[in-house]
Amino acid sequence: MENNNPLSPHLQIYKWQISSLLSITHRIVGVINFFAMILICVWAIFIIFGQNNYSAVNIFLNTSFGKFIVISLCWTFSFHILNELRHLVWDAGYGFDLKVAKITGMITFIGSFVLTILFYILGRNFF
Repeated sequence: MENNNPLSPHLQIYKWQISSLLSITHRIVGVINFFAMILICVWAIFIIFGQNNYSAVNIFLNTSFGKFIVISLCWTFSFHILNELRHLVWDAGYGFDLKVAKITGMITFIGSFVLTILFYILGRNFF
């Protein structure tokens, strides 16, 4: 006897909501940030071992793809931090109302892009 009906509702039944989109994105971004931190530590080790190693990394970062990676990582860190702040407010017992959850979700998503642009502008002007 094969049961073709799922035991619990899933993506084919539920409509996408901002909270589910942010939850999935938060998990993916967390994994990306884990590997990014490893790469940043490796980059720091290259700096310690001398100018020749650092120059190779610096050449990569000055390419279009390298700049895309840096800007993307700025977004992932910004998004992760803002979404963690949203979860911190939830842990305090606030923001569970559907309207408030949608508003804070949009603030998190839009705010991550605003922070990325600010980091890019500040980094471009100072370095």
